[in-house]
Amino acid sequence: MAVYDIPITPSTAQKFTVTLNNVTYNFRLRWCDPSQCWVLDISDIADTAIVLGIPLVTGANLLEQYDYLGFAGGLYVYTDGSPDTVPNFDSLGANGHLYYVQ
Repeated sequence: MAVYDIPITPSTAQKFTVTLNNVTYNFRLRWCDPSQCWVLDISDIADTAIVLGIPLVTGANLLEQYDYLGFAGGLYVYTDGSPDTVPNFDSLGANGHLYYVQ
């Protein structure tokens, strides 16, 4: 099992490209103020939406409900020292991580 720590810049909304299992995706992270959580949008390389609005919560594979889309692995959120703590605005990218598990 391969684990990949997706690089994230702390405390900022961002869009970046990531290659997972030889497939390139655009990831967009944004802070959702009403929900007080980070939200992930995934699109293909042409920026066509695949999945939008995935809340970054701990304790589950974020892609599990989207198995029918053919993702070959899972996305997990983890906070150093407190694995059940959902990353807040300041912690994602610092001690809050987004991992891809193949």
